[in-house]
Amino acid sequence: MKSKSKRKSKQIWIHVILIVGSILMILPFIWMFLTSGKTISESVQVPPTIFFENFQWENYTNVWGALPFIKFFLNTFLMIAGRVVGSVLFSAMAAFAVAKLDFPGKNLFFGLVLTQMMIPAQIFITPQYLMVQRLGLLNTVTALVLPGIVSAFGTFLLRQFFMGLPDELGEAAVIDGASVWQTFSRIYLPLARSGMIALSIFTALFAFKDLMWPLIVNMSLEKMPLSSGLASLQGQFTTNYPELMAGSVIAMLPMLILYAFFQKQFIEGIATTGGK
Repeated sequence: MKSKSKRKSKQIWIHVILIVGSILMILPFIWMFLTSGKTISESVQVPPTIFFENFQWENYTNVWGALPFIKFFLNTFLMIAGRVVGSVLFSAMAAFAVAKLDFPGKNLFFGLVLTQMMIPAQIFITPQYLMVQRLGLLNTVTALVLPGIVSAFGTFLLRQFFMGLPDELGEAAVIDGASVWQTFSRIYLPLARSGMIALSIFTALFAFKDLMWPLIVNMSLEKMPLSSGLASLQGQFTTNYPELMAGSVIAMLPMLILYAFFQKQFIEGIATTGGK
């Protein structure tokens, strides 16, 4: 009886901690929405005010008219789509090779992949910029996509999925006359679907949040994604915080809509990643 009450008490405390954690995570979004409805004086008032006196809808109309949001959405979509397709394709091929094929230097190659995961991404910005510059791709949407089409994390993640699949599947395919590419594309790749979904989710989130790289390679406002485009609202001396928050709310809507439609896939992909 005591053990049952202890388990119940433990579950209650776990739920309390999870609820408190959820509230803390939601607070910044609530504050962003409330600030988007304030006047400039209300947003900078000390001590800060939580609620607005009258919701200022003109903050949304002003920021929509001041920035080319349609271009931002299109650039963001192209950047995410390009990075997701490239990352999943190249990571899957590299992961399959490391997990299921035997070739000289395999362990060295995978060691280099792991080493890249341990190095801060900012270190690669200068060589990546020089490469894009010499290719003549500065100030283009292609420049937004290129650094994200390969992923050390994706190679590591999908390798774990391929390692969990039995080698007998590939051996049976080879006996039946399948080539290496056919074994990869028709046997192993469909079985790694959950891993590819998880990688797609993480790649899309990383691309959506990427701020530094778009600001470095693109100077034109017409070629920027949502993250860097919104940064142009922040002035050197003063910032219209209500309009900045209104723009952030608009920028957040596509991800919320995607999550509403693909909630099941999001949860399954992340849960599978945690299990692996």
